[in-house]
Amino acid sequence: MTILLKQVFAFLKLLNSDTGTTSLAAGLTCGFILGLTPVFSLQTLLVFICLFLFRIQIGAAFLAAFFFKLIAFALDPAFQVVGQSVLELESLRPLYTALYNMPIIPYTRFNNTVVMGAGVFAIALSPVVFVISRIFIVQYRAQVVARFQSTKVWKVIKATQFYKWYVKYDEMFG
Repeated sequence: MTILLKQVFAFLKLLNSDTGTTSLAAGLTCGFILGLTPVFSLQTLLVFICLFLFRIQIGAAFLAAFFFKLIAFALDPAFQVVGQSVLELESLRPLYTALYNMPIIPYTRFNNTVVMGAGVFAIALSPVVFVISRIFIVQYRAQVVARFQSTKVWKVIKATQFYKWYVKYDEMFG
């Protein structure tokens, strides 16, 4: 439980920092994909490779993955329906046969209806999640943080010796 709270506070700190909105939004989108896809699959490995190769906020990805994994369990019946309808398309049967006979592709478990449905949802909604999360981050920083920093309470907190010590500690030890 403390690890989750630590991740939530780290994410709030990232939201309030000068970290790029694109890397935060990309982290949330990768977390969305991680949350919808099965844990031990080739898709998860591909997302982890992207997390480590590109400038994406890993903490935001893990926090989003946790919350989207909870939502994914509730959406499993919808994933089943979508996956079954995609897998039963006659026009794609030769493609599925060719993919299943390849050396690595069967490890994606694409022939499972829930996995296929979750993959379709993740691929289709990832651009939407990226755009919405980027807009949310920009709006949050422009409205909530700016409004909070202009309050008298924040100015009093900022003037305390404890806050100055915290800033110095944060600069030294991160």
